[in-house]
Amino acid sequence: MAMGNASTGIPDPTALLRIERVGSILTVGLNRPAKRNALNDSTVRAIDECFSTIASDVRVVVVYGVGDHFSAGLDLSELSETDVIEGLEHSRMWHRAFEKVQYARVPVVAALKGAVIGGGLELACACHIRVAEPSAYYALPEGQRGIFVGGGASVRLPRLVGVARMADMMLTGRVYTASEGVTLGFSQYLTAEGGAYDKALELAERITTNAPLTNFAVLQALPLIAEAPPQVGFMMEALTATVAQNSKEAKERIRAFLERKAGRVRPT
Repeated sequence: MAMGNASTGIPDPTALLRIERVGSILTVGLNRPAKRNALNDSTVRAIDECFSTIASDVRVVVVYGVGDHFSAGLDLSELSETDVIEGLEHSRMWHRAFEKVQYARVPVVAALKGAVIGGGLELACACHIRVAEPSAYYALPEGQRGIFVGGGASVRLPRLVGVARMADMMLTGRVYTASEGVTLGFSQYLTAEGGAYDKALELAERITTNAPLTNFAVLQALPLIAEAPPQVGFMMEALTATVAQNSKEAKERIRAFLERKAGRVRPT
């Protein structure tokens, strides 16, 4: 399936994904701007392939939309002729692809602008950090289309914004703005217009300086700990902390801090 050439850094204008390297950061652009980056099956499969084959020297992934929008969601033309069994497999295919994003080996930062609706919001929810600019807006128009979310939104979005708010979006067609979104949990950052991609890269660069084992623990252990019964969570936390702090890199970083060779935490 068509994807950009990360090794040469030369984007393929016909690719469904524009994939490039910025040092140890992999950038993945949804590349259907004429369709507001609507997600068809081929694009979702390309996302699955991309996140299944992340190079070992990649430390962070940045996902963004080429053009004016992150993604306007599911390409509805692909649902018009499906039967029940095909519809079930279609949804499960999306689940498998977006699980590759959520459970990626490395952190994934999403740069959001314009439409972040339907399946586009589902993809954004699978990312670990979301950066929005003022043009971004969030919606789940499935209720008005006579369908239901199928890319994982009913699992991931309530954890970010709550069941009642998601139900309101689907029942009434409510649209949230970028400024509302950063307050409610759709994104963690709000930038100036045109600034989401640069801010996402800045955050990605910062993340690359972390110990890889700590990043891995945040991605893989933290969600399990947060949803476990408290006593189970405490034990999982203790085990994870023990493994992390006894790594060679952790010992070197702690020694550097104690010897005043590492920067201290200060407000930015």
